Amino acid sequence: MLLSMQKVREIYSISRRTLINWEKEGLITPVRTPRGIRRYRKEDIEKLLGMIEEKPKPKVVLYARVSTKKQEEYLRNQIRRLEEYANSQGWQYEVIHEIASGVNEDRRGLLKLLNKIKRGEVEKVVIEYPDRLARFGFEYLKFFMESFGVELIVLNGKENEEDVNKELAEDLIAIVTSFAARIYGKRGGKKRDSNTD
Repeated sequence: MLLSMQKVREIYSISRRTLINWEKEGLITPVRTPRGIRRYRKEDIEKLLGMIEEKPKPKVVLYARVSTKKQEEYLRNQIRRLEEYANSQGWQYEVIHEIASGVNEDRRGLLKLLNKIKRGEVEKVVIEYPDRLARFGFEYLKFFMESFGVELIVLNGKENEEDVNKELAEDLIAIVTSFAARIYGKRGGKKRDSNTD
């Protein structure tokens, strides 16, 4: 909400001179109307008056993922490499990691990351390879992050071909298994229904 100088004075008992001084000190930046008239953001005034607690500063999130428990050592190494990079940049960071298929839509770690982005708690996301974030739909996730002003940093372009093929095979098996379970689940339901007739 934008307030005129008069409204600021009426609501908060802050004089024109105080507002101008705050502006000169860089504590507040007014919005200018097309005619050059100052308008002040309500939240900016209330932050200066201590009425609103400032959100924690946005952080860097390092995201690491592997598909299976067998790859735990690779996960640890992935996290170590991400941390080395973040430390070399002098960043404060949080690590979100998980063991889940890259085609799984219900990944807790990824959902946690996306919710943090929506709340404005993230300014950079660092991953080692594109498919650590998602096996399919990487560009959609990148677009989502960028639309919230989040920079997505990918340290390496392509993974080792053998590792990629192995993990992709595991992901495809997971898809087929899930699909088969749904189909057989439906068939089982139909059989039970026909038996009740």
